Amino acid sequence: MKILDLFCGCGGLSLGFQQAGYDVVGAFDAWKPAIETYNANMDHKAILCDLSDVDGFVDSVRRRKIDMIIGGPPCQDFSSAGQRKEEARASLTRSYAEIITRLQPRYFVMENVARSKNSQAYINARKIFSDAGYGLTETVLDASYCGVPQIRKRFFCIGVLGEKYGFMGDIIERALNEKRMTVRDFLGKEIEVEHYYRHPRNYNRRAIFSVDEPSATIRGVSRPIPEGYKGHHRDTSKLERSLRPLTTVERSRIQTFPPNFKWIGSKTDVEQMIGNAVPVNLAKFVASCITTYVNNSKFANAKQINVATCNRKSLQVRVA
Repeated sequence: MKILDLFCGCGGLSLGFQQAGYDVVGAFDAWKPAIETYNANMDHKAILCDLSDVDGFVDSVRRRKIDMIIGGPPCQDFSSAGQRKEEARASLTRSYAEIITRLQPRYFVMENVARSKNSQAYINARKIFSDAGYGLTETVLDASYCGVPQIRKRFFCIGVLGEKYGFMGDIIERALNEKRMTVRDFLGKEIEVEHYYRHPRNYNRRAIFSVDEPSATIRGVSRPIPEGYKGHHRDTSKLERSLRPLTTVERSRIQTFPPNFKWIGSKTDVEQMIGNAVPVNLAKFVASCITTYVNNSKFANAKQINVATCNRKSLQVRVA
């Protein structure tokens, strides 16, 4: 399948789908540093583009043969790290839905933070998808059960033209790992610490984590240990001199980007890209579930054709 990635960021979704065997042929985003990073790592070009201009974008890609569109419209207005208000950026969810229904790919995937499922912006987009004939599978996935060493809950809406609601639910459920992946499970000897500091949103939460558990959600900022930090009863270690935050590369690895991934831009921009990204292995998990669905559909169709052929032959025999 040939895929376009909208709101591609630095490429986590694209890379996961590529690793699952899909052909990503184009990507689009409005943030220049992310585009530069994407283009430093991919063999196809990402284009700087304002996706709120639905007419202009649709006209620019209409002639391309596309089987699937994937993407995650900006989530800051839905995020628990933000103000949880639906403002201007939330309208890009509608833009994404309109692009899908105008181009009508057979498949699409939309990704966002878990709480976006109940937003008015998504409710409106959902109606647009349904009215255009898409059957939807809606699911909130915890990345730690999908090959990612991080507790990160993300909402996915997977659409297929002409399908029924919930068509992929069983496939996704069967594909989930039984246990959460820990940082040590994924990084092994690649990480040299037993415990690390992750700055909490407030000091009612712990800040020191063990590598023998999944990481908390990787955010778009990384801060040093403040002088006044007094510890928390749920910290996995006492505050010691050797304790440190994760490095930028370690944070990108917990987002399951490969070790050789090239990060372009200022430290602030790179940290934001990493925090915004879809974990590569989470994207690969979703892509692999779609592959299972497609293969099952082909098998079911082939079986129906075979049964119909046998029935015709039986009828011919009886008539003879």
